[in-house]
Amino acid sequence: MEGVQGWLTALPPAVLYLVLAVVAAIENVFPPIPADTVVAFGAFLAARGHATLAGTFLATLGGNIAGAMGMFAAGRHFGAERLARRLDRGGASKRLEAFYSRYGMAALFVSRFLPGIRALVPPFAGALRLPAWRVFLVLISASAIWYGAITVIAYRVGADWPTLQAKMLAWQHALVIGAAVVAVLGLAAWLIIRARRKDVAR
Repeated sequence: MEGVQGWLTALPPAVLYLVLAVVAAIENVFPPIPADTVVAFGAFLAARGHATLAGTFLATLGGNIAGAMGMFAAGRHFGAERLARRLDRGGASKRLEAFYSRYGMAALFVSRFLPGIRALVPPFAGALRLPAWRVFLVLISASAIWYGAITVIAYRVGADWPTLQAKMLAWQHALVIGAAVVAVLGLAAWLIIRARRKDVAR
């Protein structure tokens, strides 16, 4: 990772934007790629060069969504079984399927924050032939929160890189917990509304 950081340090802003977009896109195809760390370091460098916070965020978000929707299309074309053999690790696709069966689109939103599962969300949604516009809204909302937080933290925290890494890890954990809380509250609200509608129908 040190070699990658040294290489990023030498890049002009325009090329840095492109690299961030590509890395964020590739994460959807090769989950082991450390996209979070690369994006955070890119934003860290952007704050100390001529790049902007908005440019860094938009490049990352655009790349990630482009990669995710590409995998969504692949999921529609190839189906679940073929992609599961290519991407799955430790039965993650089965856990995602059970989660989705129980909670629907809220499950896909929360899953985009979970390491080991989030890369499976786009092809899984494509294999199930879920509406593209609904999947797009889920993906862009989750990615905007995730990478937005990472970008802002890395861009605005004026600290050395090791200190920033520690802070970013803490924020990542907070984001995962926050996403889960929002999903649970949303599900609870939906169940309450559904129950009231049934009572009215009776």
